[in-house]
Amino acid sequence: QVQLVASGGGLVQAGGSLSLSCAASSTIFSISTMRWYRQAPGKQRELVARMPTSGSTDYADSVKGRFTISRDNAKNTVYLQMNSLKPEDTAVYYCNMYTPIFRRDYWGQGTQVTVSS
Repeated sequence: QVQLVASGGGLVQAGGSLSLSCAASSTIFSISTMRWYRQAPGKQRELVARMPTSGSTDYADSVKGRFTISRDNAKNTVYLQMNSLKPEDTAVYYCNMYTPIFRRDYWGQGTQVTVSS
């Protein structure tokens, strides 16, 4: 059973920074696309950032220039560095691992990020 464990959420003032981590329990991490999603109250879950095995990155327009996704295959861990946080970034953040050869999605448990104005 593959598990993803996310950590690093919390409460921060607007303009501040937080760093999220998500550790996978399996080495299939290295052959998987890693993504961060978020879901705010009353809203649909949205893709925030994506990083396939190539190392390229994609971001939602709302976070471009402020958030940075990175990965460490040796530690089976993906990170999301969030700077210049805004109240509208408040949400539960989920990490996702998609493994193409298995066509499987794996989800972390979510970590709350709250940005106060």
